[in-house]
Amino acid sequence: MENRVEILNLLSEREQLNKRLQTLVYGTPEIRERNGKKYLYVHYREDGVALTKYVDKYSEELYNSMLYGNATAKLIKKQLREIDKQLKGLGYVETEIEEKVALNIDFARKYLVDTIYKQAVLEGIATTYADTETIIEGGKVNNMTADDVLKVINLKHAWEFILNKDVINSPTNFALLCEINRFVEEGFYYNAGRLRSTPVSIGGTPWKPDLPIESLIKEQLQDVLDSKLDVVDKAIELLLFTMKKQIFIDGNKRTAVIFANHFLISHAKGLIVIPETQVEEYKKLLVAYYEGKDKNSIKEFLKRFGYKEI
Repeated sequence: MENRVEILNLLSEREQLNKRLQTLVYGTPEIRERNGKKYLYVHYREDGVALTKYVDKYSEELYNSMLYGNATAKLIKKQLREIDKQLKGLGYVETEIEEKVALNIDFARKYLVDTIYKQAVLEGIATTYADTETIIEGGKVNNMTADDVLKVINLKHAWEFILNKDVINSPTNFALLCEINRFVEEGFYYNAGRLRSTPVSIGGTPWKPDLPIESLIKEQLQDVLDSKLDVVDKAIELLLFTMKKQIFIDGNKRTAVIFANHFLISHAKGLIVIPETQVEEYKKLLVAYYEGKDKNSIKEFLKRFGYKEI
């Protein structure tokens, strides 16, 4: 399992480095003059093909920024080569995804802002759809706390992680579950992604979950995955199981939704997200589920209101 976790970490790091590389302007600069004005172009290679791109009107600041981009790009490419070397050493082999899974990834990306907004509302994060969209696009908002902004950013990173084609090809298992929670709770808890070792209480009910035991959690997750349920029902079981067990110190609902969606998307079966208009009803059904009073209503609710087919 240690190798699997290390591979997931490396894939995540590689994804972030590639995204950063895409934001840089780098290559061999060329200054062209036309009608007494200067313009900056850049020569670079992509997939072995020599290309030239117009950057902007020349300025010393832009030129220096480009030189900085060259130095940064060189460092990032070195880091990417090292990651590829480590992945190879761990026995990782690149695999292509099926076309229908690729379509589901595109489907998830199309609704990403909406999905993250709904998750934020479920968690009680004080955000609007517009503010969520601004944060996801890298903008700044002034009417949210720093903690709430970070929670939205973390959700973005967690979703980007599972939508990576290498990660979507990975099994929906305990190692992935822990890695998702690490993204969700990054910056809040030093032990994010690790099983909690302290008791927790649940709002709205005296019921308290037992302390999680890793071997049992793995076994119970596998029981769900090995069951004869169809893909959608399995995803719902994975979601509810993760929420009820309260495996981590915090972020269990957010983690559970993303974990279940990894399973759905990897099987090209759509998305499942709790609508913001149904949060109160969902929480009421969830408490009944926790207390063992009603195990079926919440599953029917999720199929009716939360499941979105491609």
